[in-house]
Amino acid sequence: MRHASLLAAFLLCALPARTQALSSEVRSFLKVDAPVVALVHVRVVDGTGAPALEDQALVLRNGRIEAMGAASRLAIPKEAQMLDLTGHTVIPGLVGMHNHLFYTHSIHSDEKGAPVAPGRLFAEIAFSAPRLYLACGVTTIRTTGSLEPYTDLNLKRQIDAGLMPGPKMEVTGPYLEGLEPMTPQMHGLRGPEDARRFVAYWADAGVTSFKAYMNITRADLGAAIEEAHKRGLKVTGHLGSITWPEALALGIDDFEHGPVYTDTEFTPGKQPDVAPPVSASWGSWLKLDVAGPEVQGLIRALVAKKVAVTSTLPVFELGVPGRPPLQARMLAAMSAESKASYLAARARVPAVPNGRAEQLLRKEMAFELAFVKAGGLLLAGPDPTGMGGVLPGFGDHRELELLVEAGFTPVEAIHVATANGAAFLGRIDRIGTLAPGKQADLVVVKGDPSTKIGDLENVVTVFKDGLGYDTVKLIDSVRAHVGIR
Repeated sequence: MRHASLLAAFLLCALPARTQALSSEVRSFLKVDAPVVALVHVRVVDGTGAPALEDQALVLRNGRIEAMGAASRLAIPKEAQMLDLTGHTVIPGLVGMHNHLFYTHSIHSDEKGAPVAPGRLFAEIAFSAPRLYLACGVTTIRTTGSLEPYTDLNLKRQIDAGLMPGPKMEVTGPYLEGLEPMTPQMHGLRGPEDARRFVAYWADAGVTSFKAYMNITRADLGAAIEEAHKRGLKVTGHLGSITWPEALALGIDDFEHGPVYTDTEFTPGKQPDVAPPVSASWGSWLKLDVAGPEVQGLIRALVAKKVAVTSTLPVFELGVPGRPPLQARMLAAMSAESKASYLAARARVPAVPNGRAEQLLRKEMAFELAFVKAGGLLLAGPDPTGMGGVLPGFGDHRELELLVEAGFTPVEAIHVATANGAAFLGRIDRIGTLAPGKQADLVVVKGDPSTKIGDLENVVTVFKDGLGYDTVKLIDSVRAHVGIR
């Protein structure tokens, strides 16, 4: 009977959202709500990395893709609501792999700018973040570190139940961090047994992955990975105290941000289980050649162990003068306080052409391109933190634009941000690419992002489980909210 009840629960969770009672609020954002929908005369980028196909048609039935093919040959059911999408492109829903539900709130400092207690704090934006992700075509997210895990888990439940709009969520547990964490909102682990208990508790609570942080010890990380793997869950890391080779030896599954910003193995004087100054770690990478033996050896080790790397280029772009381009849509979404804070911080970025921040960004880009060419699994997410200039959804678009700047083709960048994330999550059979039988999670974009990745910002409609959401209404609903709600 237990197996039967588990199967019933699984089938209920797998049912499209339309089979559940959607709230009136969620329905207010729908622009396409029909059992059968046909998208015709549309360009298709299917997420597999294959070239775009022109003048295609897709039939969506009860939340799934029923058929795909050339518009001139595919039979369209008579009962279908037909949408002529000439001049538009359909891509799979983006799978955001570093997508928080919090936002940089305040940094407490003295009159000279030095940090003082309680340090850096972050605000949960439980209202605006889910709406922005969905509006921008991010239909699945991994939260990749939680500061309010109960909030995140409850948001997932409410979204899945049709009570509020938002993406499908894979909730990562609270940070696995050492003593004296970066923010008082994190727990400081007190040894391997504490790490095991911590992982077990949050796994039982419903989280589906964990993230190790900058000051964790090797003993604590090893214990956490062992407990997570016993439960079939994965562990990623934004490290500092532990080098990438050390974490590889412990069995980690994924690394966040890329090695230029988080692998401290080349830092002179690096002490075991102690995070060196960021300036020293980053400086060590400025001296390395991506084509050189040290970096190539790291790439070979990552590929051999099938360990993924998550690209989060937008958050590091913030340190480069004049970047990213200021966008009216982003500024309009921010609260007055958040906008003023971000613009002030942006103005303080030293105007040094080809300075340290730009060199680091370009080196990380070069690493990510080389990693993929060597067979590595690259994931994508914006990490909406930093000085506040990376927002949910908008930051996901910027991530793809920066991947193209790094040397990926637009189609390759879309593949990274869709199929790769789905594969890592073990959900490639359901999402990540467009194919008959898969869930109808897809994004309608005006223009051709397969040749001009910037067109990805022109999202018109986002389908999640076959229901079409109005991007404009979703974005308008969070105007002036980001940072406070």
